Amino acid sequence: MDIYGSLMINIPCILFCTGRRINMSDYIINKPDDFELNETLECGQCFHFNKLDENDYVLTAFGHMLHIIQTEKEIVFYDTDEKLYMDLWRNYFDIDRNYGLIKERLLKKDDKLKEAIEAMSGVRILNQEFFETLISFIISQNKQIPHIKQIVARISHDYGKYQGSVGGIDFYGFPTPQQLSQADIDALRECKTGFRAPYIYNAVEFVNNEIIKEENLRKCGVDECREQLMKIKGVGMKVANCVSLFGLGYREAFPVD
Repeated sequence: MDIYGSLMINIPCILFCTGRRINMSDYIINKPDDFELNETLECGQCFHFNKLDENDYVLTAFGHMLHIIQTEKEIVFYDTDEKLYMDLWRNYFDIDRNYGLIKERLLKKDDKLKEAIEAMSGVRILNQEFFETLISFIISQNKQIPHIKQIVARISHDYGKYQGSVGGIDFYGFPTPQQLSQADIDALRECKTGFRAPYIYNAVEFVNNEIIKEENLRKCGVDECREQLMKIKGVGMKVANCVSLFGLGYREAFPVD
C-alpha cells in the first residue's frame, strides 16, 4: 500500500460543510479548504464535464446534471436541493474528507512531495460511477484529455439519456451497461474509439453478464479487484488502478504512468 492510500484510509471524513439556499433552486456551501473546482475536474480523473467560464462547469454523474460554480469563498450548486446535495454531490466531491491533514502527514513522511502538493493543492479525489469510470479509462489509453472528453461526450449523446441544457449546450448522461450494449464494435468505432472499440465491447459484456459485479469488486479488496478488472480485454494495471481508485473507492490504488 502506498503512503497516500494508507493515509486516505485512516483519516476519517470529519469536515462537514453546511449549506444555505440563495433561492428555492440553488444550494451553496462555504468553499472547503484544500478544494479547487478546476484542479479537481481537470486533473485527468474524470472526463464528462464542460467548462463554461472560469470556475464555471457543467457535469453529469449518476444520472444527474450539475451546473456548479466556485467563487472565492463559496461553491454554488445550481438547481440542487439539500437532499440531492447530501445524497450525491457531497460524496461525489469528497467534501468531508480532511485533505489538509492528509497533506500534513504526507510531508512529514517525505518532504520531496512538497512541490507537487503545492502545485495541485486543490485536487480532491472524486467518487465516480463505476461503469463510466471503467469505460472512460479504457478510452483514455494513448489519448489526450480533450480527445477522451470528446469520445465520452459522443458515446453519451448516442446512447445515454438527455439530462438538460445549459447555455444552449445539451448534456447527456453516460449510458448504463444495458444502454451501451446496443452498440456493436462498428458502432463504437463510429464514436472514434479506434482500437479500443473491442475492449469497450468486452467490458460491456463483462458487466451485463455479471462476469464482474460492482458489489463484489467493492468488497473483495484492492488486489483481487485489480485482478478481476484485468480479465477485461485492454485493461492493464494502470487502468485497473484508475478504476479501483476513482470508481470503486480504493484509496490505496495508485495509478502510475
